[in-house]
Amino acid sequence: MRTPSPPGAPRGEGSAPPSRRPTSRRLATGSQGRYGYLFLTPFVLAFLVGIVAPLLYAAYLSFFQERMVGGTTFVGFDNYARALEDQLLRAGLWRVALFLAIQVPLMLGLALLAALAIDSGLLRWAPLFRIGIFIPYAVPAVVASLMWGYLYGDRFGLVRQIGDGLGVDTPNLLGSSWMLASIGNVVTWEFVGYNMLILYAALRVIPEELYEAAAIDGAGEFRKAWSIKLPALRPALLLASVFSVIGSFQLFNEPNIMQSLAPNVVTTSYTPNMYAYNLAFNGQQFNYSAAVAVILGLVTAVVAFAVQVSGSRKEHAQ
Repeated sequence: MRTPSPPGAPRGEGSAPPSRRPTSRRLATGSQGRYGYLFLTPFVLAFLVGIVAPLLYAAYLSFFQERMVGGTTFVGFDNYARALEDQLLRAGLWRVALFLAIQVPLMLGLALLAALAIDSGLLRWAPLFRIGIFIPYAVPAVVASLMWGYLYGDRFGLVRQIGDGLGVDTPNLLGSSWMLASIGNVVTWEFVGYNMLILYAALRVIPEELYEAAAIDGAGEFRKAWSIKLPALRPALLLASVFSVIGSFQLFNEPNIMQSLAPNVVTTSYTPNMYAYNLAFNGQQFNYSAAVAVILGLVTAVVAFAVQVSGSRKEHAQ
């Protein structure tokens, strides 16, 4: 009869080898990995079909031209060379860049003030105020543009009627000098509430201990906002800025509706998106329109990436 070895003693030649069996952790990890790929598959398929495939098809179309003699012909980068020299496209890009430089900081500043006011706890009926700011985002862009367009009307608009009642000469808000500002007002009215919710959600996750420590040190509401809230809002502000940059370059609905109210001011090339749309569906220049769309997408991606990198560097520098 073999006597058992004491704990820690070396095994003898007749000792049984330790049993080797897969651990439950290893099995769980493998199962989770397979299930993860399974749940990820629908998104990957939708991404490939809904985003990657159209982009590749647009890039493919941009290398061809439809000619009266010879039909569809491969022309390489000729469409891109034409687009880079297109004065209408340049004017549209410059107009959108000006819109972005003025409207986006104004919109984000109003959204920031609204989020800070709601989070301060000093605002009466804060939930009603929050819903009231967000409601315009629920209004479709077409409806909002029509509503504001009729308010801007030079003959029957509410702005003109108020000016006549007060004896004040109001500017023509649908004229060439004011049109971009009028469109910016519509977009700001629509998206202040959306950006306010992004910033307000970021404020709600700030630990209460920071506010308690600041209160012990005698900090007031302004000091708390400057030293605690604003630094914590930098990632959310960066996210809202990137979304706003992309939205500015995609500007289409508002000027397209305003075109029916002021056709002599808002042309078919007022924004790059309108230009690409009208080239394709009104001018039947699908190949050149695809090249314009690809260039617009590249410009949007570069500007959005530059904004993100600049914001990240500032955040790390802090």
